[in-house]
Amino acid sequence: MKIIRIIIQVFLLYLFYLAGDFLQKQLQLPVSGSIVGLLLLFVLLLFKVVPVKWIEDGATTILAYLPLFFIPATAGIVKHMDIFSGRGLLLILILIVSSVLTIAAAAHTSQWLSTLKGKSKAGWSSKSLSEKGKEL
Repeated sequence: MKIIRIIIQVFLLYLFYLAGDFLQKQLQLPVSGSIVGLLLLFVLLLFKVVPVKWIEDGATTILAYLPLFFIPATAGIVKHMDIFSGRGLLLILILIVSSVLTIAAAAHTSQWLSTLKGKSKAGWSSKSLSEKGKEL
């Protein structure tokens, strides 16, 4: 039964993509249709028009397999290695800096969201989770 729920939820997420793509083409927006669909989903989640439980399992499943979606893009770069020749050190520096910034942003965001979720569920004070852990 859970697999059917996941398939339906992934299909619902796909419908948001299609709606965003349709809006982008009709309004001739300079933004990708997938981004428009993502913003549409975000607004509907924000105003609780679409409950999180309607997409939670499907989104979790997609996120589990997300790295697989990057393999074709990475493999495509190999065909254009001449563009990157002679810039190896610069590319390594860019990769390291962007990776560190991405990890830091993800860590900060997850810590912030965890604090918000903890406050809303347990009615915690304004102390952060790390301060709560020190008290225990």
